[in-house]
Amino acid sequence: MTNDPLHRLPDAAPFHLTSPDFADGAPLPLSARGASQGGDDRSPALAWTGASPTTRSYVLTCYDPDAPTGSGYWHWAVKDIPASITSLPAGAGDPDAGLLPAGAVTTHNESRETRFAGATPPEGHGTHRYFFTVTALDVESLDVPEGVTPAVLGFLMLPHVVGRAQLVGTAITVAD
Repeated sequence: MTNDPLHRLPDAAPFHLTSPDFADGAPLPLSARGASQGGDDRSPALAWTGASPTTRSYVLTCYDPDAPTGSGYWHWAVKDIPASITSLPAGAGDPDAGLLPAGAVTTHNESRETRFAGATPPEGHGTHRYFFTVTALDVESLDVPEGVTPAVLGFLMLPHVVGRAQLVGTAITVAD
């Protein structure tokens, strides 16, 4: 069985997530790759439509289930995106860019940074998948501890999920 990050999660009403930077199942742009592989660690532009009218906020995550860690690798997590927001521009994952909407909070990624970490699959490890997931919640703000990890964020938001949209990009080591 291929590692599926939604395995064992309750079903949620689907909505649509797209990017002008890559198609579902297609390679991520070089800009969304890690600096060590010639990229810019720049989050791609994302847009979503069709979420439930009961949505009060969104959580955005980017997860690589193919990382050779036994638990995958969280590249990005943002909570408390207001329900009125339905897109983020490229580069919103850079905290210095100021491109996230007011109220949105970036939590730590796997490297304990509060930013988007570009795709950097290890050499010889083949193609990795990067699951960008926008989850619609029935609360305006999630009460989470300071320094929360994306895995704990996912657990704490579980009772509030009203919808989910997903877009998958891929990357292979530049040397492969």
